[in-house]
Formats: sequence, C-alpha cells, structure tokens
Amino acid sequence: MTARTVIDVWVADLTFPGYMDRLHALGAQFEEAHPEYRVNIEGRDFRNLSREIAEAADAGRPPAVAEYYFAVTQAARDSRTRDGRPLFTSVQKAIAGRTEILGEPVVVDDLLPAVREHYSLDGDLASMPAVVTAMLIYGNKTVLDRAGVSSLPTTWGGVEAACEAVAALEGGPSHGVTWSNHGLFFQQALAVQGGELADHANGRAGRATRLDLASSEMLTWVGWWRELHRKGHYLHTGQIPGWEANLKAFADQDVALRVTSSNDLNYMAMAAENSGFEMTVGRFPGRDGEPYGGNIIAGTSLWLADGLAEDVQDGALAFMQFLNNPRNAADRHIASSFVPVTRSSYRLLEEEGWFADHPFHRLASAQLGSYAEGQGGEGVPPCRGAQFGDFAGAQDVMTRAMDDVLARGAEPAERFAEATAEAQALLDAYEADRTARGVRDPQSLRVEYFRDTEAYTGAQLENAVKGGASKE
Repeated sequence: MTARTVIDVWVADLTFPGYMDRLHALGAQFEEAHPEYRVNIEGRDFRNLSREIAEAADAGRPPAVAEYYFAVTQAARDSRTRDGRPLFTSVQKAIAGRTEILGEPVVVDDLLPAVREHYSLDGDLASMPAVVTAMLIYGNKTVLDRAGVSSLPTTWGGVEAACEAVAALEGGPSHGVTWSNHGLFFQQALAVQGGELADHANGRAGRATRLDLASSEMLTWVGWWRELHRKGHYLHTGQIPGWEANLKAFADQDVALRVTSSNDLNYMAMAAENSGFEMTVGRFPGRDGEPYGGNIIAGTSLWLADGLAEDVQDGALAFMQFLNNPRNAADRHIASSFVPVTRSSYRLLEEEGWFADHPFHRLASAQLGSYAEGQGGEGVPPCRGAQFGDFAGAQDVMTRAMDDVLARGAEPAERFAEATAEAQALLDAYEADRTARGVRDPQSLRVEYFRDTEAYTGAQLENAVKGGASKE
C-alpha cells in the first residue's frame, strides 16, 4: 500500500467548548474524500503558536499550514526559514488561477471583499481567512424600552443619550455601557473616523515605520470615553482587557449596553436568556457628524509554507478550500458565531432559514459592508485594519495609557504622546529583529497581552453568563 501524503496543520486552539473536536472531524472528512492524504491537525495555545512556528522553522520542520492570529499578520509576512528564505508563500500565487484543486472548488474569489483585503497586499491574497469577527453593540432591550430608548444608538452621541435615559431609571443598571479595554476598540474607533495607527496607510501601502497613538481621531475617542466614565455612564472594571467582567456585567444587568465582538453573540444571547431579558444588537456606533469611515476585523488566517513538495502543497491548498466551502463556513458560523467568510456561505444560511430564526447573526456581515450577491451591507468602505510589527505590544501600550486616563486621571494628550513613544520603540525593536534574524524574538511574535488571560477562554465566558440575576 502506498504511504499517504501527510499534511501537518497547526491551528490556534481558541479554547471554546468543542472547538478542536469540530476541526478534527473536518480533517477526517477530508481524508475520507481524499484517502491518499492524512491531515495531521494539532491545536496549540493561540498565545504561543506563532513563537512555536518560528521554533519549528529554525529546526527545519515548519508545518505545511500554520494559523496566525490577525495581530501577527506582519510577522507571518516577514518570517524566514533558517536559510533566510520567506517561510510562507502566497496562497493566491500557489493556486495559480485554478478553479479547483483535487476536486475541491477554489473559494478565494468568493471571500467577503473586506476580509480578502485584510489579508492581501497589493491585491495578492497572502493567507486564507479562517476565523473572522467584527465589532457590534449589544443592548438589554427590556431595560432600554423602560428607559424610553426605542432603538440602539448608532452614534457616540446616541450612546451617551441612551446612558442618560438609563441613569434616570429607578432601580435600573448601575451604569449605562461597558466595553473591554482592548486594542480592538481603539482600532475600530479610529476606523470609523477614517483614522490610522501607522504611516503608509496603516502599513497597507508600504511598510509601516512610524506609529501615532495621539492622532486627533485617537484623542477624540479617548476624550469621549473619559467623559462617559466621568459622568458615571461607562463601567470601568479596572481590568485589562476585562472580557469576562464586562460580559458578566451585561449578564447581571449592571449595564444596559455592551460593545464587543460578534464572536460573543452566542454568549450574549445566552446571558440574556439566563437572566430573563430581551437582547438587541446593532453595528458599532460612529462618530457624530462624520461619515462612517470603515471597519477592522479580528480573527485568524491560514498560511502556506513555501517550498513544499507539489503533492503536499496541493493537499494543503485543497484542505484550505474545503474548510471554507459553503457548508463548512456556514457551520462554523452556526457553531461559534464567526462571520461566514464567503458570499456562498452567507446565502446558504439565508436559504436554510438560519438568519430568519437568528436575525442578529446577519449583523456582523452587514458591519463589514458586503455579503450576499446582489445585496449590500451598511455601505461603508472596506477594511482599515493596520499591519505592523509587534502589534500586540502597541495594543498593550494604548490599553495601559487608557487605564491611566480612567483610573488615575492622566491627561489624554500627554499620556498618549508618551504611549506613541513607547509603541514606536517596540516597532523599532521589531524591525531590528526582522532585519537581523527574520523575526525570532518572542517579543516580535507575541499575540496578546492578556492580563486576565484565562478570562477569554470558552469555559470562563460560559461561567460569566450563568446565574445572571434579573433586576426587573
């Protein structure tokens, strides 16, 4: 019997219940359809995976397919083998115009435009999107109705007005709104204003060399956030990032509004059901009087190792297409509320009645501006996500600066000017590592700066939504 071709696939274990079970089941289904292949899927801690891939590359044994968190996309682009060659090759170039690979239809042209753009450089799709999330606002409709707030706010001023109405309620929530002190919120707030963190169009029109964490758009966001906090409307948990605490506040009805990822949709719905209130969901609010400038996305993508044997490369590419075929992309959305990454998967969910039964699940696709064929989303420009080295370090710098503003009374302009200098030093260190070693320093490969690290595991999020007490 001829030995099967092995495809080593290292993925980020995002720790949600059943997450890896589903991926292993998909691997088995692919093997059944392609018995000449064995798909060796290894789930690894998403916080350490990019460093482990670099170590494997140094040993001359990188996986054929490697998953990277969005914050280390630049590091994936810059990574080198031990002999100095690029560690990964472009997925689009490897597909080479084919419409199917090993019988698996190629789906890259079906990707949502904003998603494809995020992982492309000069129009070339470097990696295959896998997990995709967008930013949304969630509301306790039961409380909002009592407060006379008939719809979710679509602007920052609307958020403040809703908070004032909630504050006037007798026996209402202690605060109007909350969100985590995490870099995603800064990035989305800049995107809706058309602002940027880095030069060269956020590192998308050329390599980012200068950062600015004290732009007018950043200070507008920070100043508004500080005022919400000063007026007693914003619940500051004191944690960085505080995902679990913020989710628990919504579950316990200590807030009427929560801004968070579309990834939390299933957990937020569970919180509302457990606590006996009705939930409503809308897009991330924009700045008053300004056009809605764009969005960012979070999540992961799959990278294809360079220099693979032809049979291994074709198997790896075919497996990527299989993971994102309409059925599998739709099922990933149903299981985890991740954005259905292709138009076809969105249409399948629509045809099967999923969105009719779960209308809020449409909103993440709408947030990104384009989804099913013949339909538009919110009509906003495409993705404005930044690309630069040590993104996680910059996120940590801005969240610490914000904590100083909220908890210790630091002046935003001064504190975020200091943050710019800190973040610039981290980017300069990354660039030195890239030039000298091809991205090997653990600091260059870090994914997140979670201080309450365990608070973003699936088990912890489930605990946060249990036992929420009704305040009606």
